[in-house]
Amino acid sequence: MAGVSGAPAAVRAPHDVLLGLFLAAVRRARPDQGMAGCLPSPPRGRTLVLGAGKAGGAMVHALEALWPGEAPLSGLVVTRYGHTPPRPPGLRSRVEIAEAAHPVPDAAGLRAAGRMLALAQGLTQDDLVLCLISGGGSALLTLPAEGLALEDKQAIHRALLHSGATIAEMNCVRKHLSRIKGGHLGAACAPAAVVTLAISDVPGDDPAVIASGPTVADPTTCADALAIAARYGIPLPGPVREALEAGRWETPKPGDARLAGHRVHLLATPQQSLEAAAEAARAAGLVVHLLGDAIEGESREVGRVHGGWPAPSRRGAAACSVPACC
Repeated sequence: MAGVSGAPAAVRAPHDVLLGLFLAAVRRARPDQGMAGCLPSPPRGRTLVLGAGKAGGAMVHALEALWPGEAPLSGLVVTRYGHTPPRPPGLRSRVEIAEAAHPVPDAAGLRAAGRMLALAQGLTQDDLVLCLISGGGSALLTLPAEGLALEDKQAIHRALLHSGATIAEMNCVRKHLSRIKGGHLGAACAPAAVVTLAISDVPGDDPAVIASGPTVADPTTCADALAIAARYGIPLPGPVREALEAGRWETPKPGDARLAGHRVHLLATPQQSLEAAAEAARAAGLVVHLLGDAIEGESREVGRVHGGWPAPSRRGAAACSVPACC
């Protein structure tokens, strides 16, 4: 691992040290690290793979390598433009990988989402759906609610991205403007068994928040989405506001029979990657202060918090005698 072994951190280039910590964190988040233990046995029927996220291509390759060659496997996963990794030599292609825009959705993402809902039609209780979800899925998996134009949804996405809202708040609004997020995809797959394999990129790792939880029951409401839009000054076209006020775009809720028995496995989380980086830092002779993954907010404000954290040490309180990282 670059920048982690060898000379003490104090006498090595900071770039090399930081690169080593970064690689340790990324390696822990790779989908092939924990997928094997989360996969169910092949069903009596067929296995359909659906999903979205910036790690979608890598997740497909990991699944294709692990799934029995004689067992049926097909489907569609959408990832960001340019994020499909090279196919490993000798690995047979079984699941289609499409590409679309992120962070603002585009027509390619809309087409992919529509195709996924179409693929989910006609499934039986003998079938299995494996849903591969990772960060970025909210933008990549876009299917506007009935009567909502893609252009209006794009404008709302842009406003959310610049609003300062938390990821949970942004995804609450996104779910209530969608026909596929917020549990809608999972409901469409009934009565098949659904297993979601997710790589979390959100504080708290709530499956209902990761990529706006396309297969997970949504505890938030249209009223919540309206309140968030009002709180952050997100402009909503009149028909959108009316639909939310009337609850016409509500999402499947906890207890929905169509989502009964669905399972979610977290393959990787931000905290796990932080811990992997911390372990590498300690091996390099650094003192580690792990602040955790719960800090969120506007990037400049979070940066000031991080930058000011060691200040007490510089004044003599809890001073470190060896290089530290946090």
